[in-house]
Amino acid sequence: MQLVYQSDSFVVVQFDVPGATPEALGRGGYEIVDRFARKEIFLEGSLAESFKAGVEQLAERQPSVEEFDAYIARFSALAQQPVLMH
Repeated sequence: MQLVYQSDSFVVVQFDVPGATPEALGRGGYEIVDRFARKEIFLEGSLAESFKAGVEQLAERQPSVEEFDAYIARFSALAQQPVLMH
């Protein structure tokens, strides 16, 4: 687990789960927490790859926090899981 991004609006954490054996494919993805909506979403597979590619493209331009948040908001709009405190 690695914190990728944090702002007043969002937290993005990357998860990498290695395969059980060296030959097995690993799994992973990105968890996006929308702090204001109090919802989260986990992106994996092709959606996670699309998110990563967009973040890398955006990072090349040295964007503002607002630009990063706007990009992340496009994915967090899909969030259905409420954030609960244990």
